[in-house]
Order: sequence, then structure tokens, then C-alpha cells
Amino acid sequence: DVLPPEVGSAIEALWKDRGVQECFKRSREYQLNDSARYYFDNIARIAAPDYMPNDQDVLRSRVKTTGITETTFIIGDLTYRMFDVGGQRSERKKWIHCFENVTTILFLVAISEYDQLLFEDETVNRMQEALTLFDSICNSRWFIKTSIILFLNKIDRFKEKLPVSPMKNYFPDYEGGDDYAAACDYILNRFVSLNQHETKQIYTHFTCAT
Repeated sequence: DVLPPEVGSAIEALWKDRGVQECFKRSREYQLNDSARYYFDNIARIAAPDYMPNDQDVLRSRVKTTGITETTFIIGDLTYRMFDVGGQRSERKKWIHCFENVTTILFLVAISEYDQLLFEDETVNRMQEALTLFDSICNSRWFIKTSIILFLNKIDRFKEKLPVSPMKNYFPDYEGGDDYAAACDYILNRFVSLNQHETKQIYTHFTCAT
């Protein structure tokens, strides 16, 4: 369905309102999707009668992962089976015991969420929850021989937020101020240091894949 022009105009006018802009600066307080700014900024194009989603429109959309989704693809002579699982608390019990023989775990963390709370429990910091989950997976008996590729994602949003939302407010032992490199190193070390197995390989990457 096409978004009615009057609705697009109303959203565009609302987005330009100073009060809404001030409210948006506090978006970490009310679970606003971090792609919201992108869609608001592009509302005129999205509301056009001939609108067709581009690659960025699709990549920035989000559908909550529930259960286990399997994707199979072939590269050369090798067949890869990838399983996408929900990271929410209610989803974990569905999958953590199913992957004893997997070769590699891809663990994705949105590091821009260091100052946000869980949707399921607004007393728990999202980064702290990610650390807890990583600890449980990395050191689980199910994954003793499984290597881990850790993606610290959304570095663009992370860099934007550091000057206005000090990391020290959420991680008191952090001493790097708003220095982006220091903050990245701090978070990386927090995750990697959880590994209790000398032989387990953890490969790390900082990524910008919204």
C-alpha cells in the first residue's frame, strides 16, 4: 500500500518540530528503533506515489527474529548451513542446546546500545545483557570446540552517541572519555576477556551494518 500524501506531509511537519527533535535526543529512554531518524529524514521520498524501496530502506528495516531460521548456501565445493536465532531472553531456551556440533558462532552486538535498556526488562542495560549472554555461550559446555566470530556492530551510531551520552555513566570503570578508539577497545576487551578457554578462538570485527 502507498502511504497517503497527507500522512507523509504530517509526519514530515512533525519531524521538523523543535519539541519532537528535543524528544528524539532522548530516544534511548523509550525504546525507539535506531533507524527511525533515517526513515523520518526520507519521509518525503517514502511517501511519494511512485516510491520503490532502495537497498538502504530494506537493510534498515527490522523484523524481530523468533525461533530458529535456517539458510543454506553453497560456495565452491562447500555447503554452509546458517541458523539465525532470536537473542531476546524468551528465545534463548529454544536454541542454545541445539548447536553442540556447529563449527562457528557469529555473535552480533549493537555497541551503540551501551546506554539503552532491555525491551523485556527496563532495569537491565543492553550491553551488560549482551556481555552476560556472550559469557554463557562462550563458556558453555555445548560450544567448547566452537570458534566465535564477534561482530561489534553499529559503530557509526556509537561514534555519534559518545559525546552526548558518556559511557562512564553506564560503565563506571571506563576512563576513556568520548574517545572513539578508547571506547571501542574497552568494549572489545570486556567481551574477549570473558573467554575462559585458552584454545578457543575469538575473531573480532567492528562493523557498520545497520
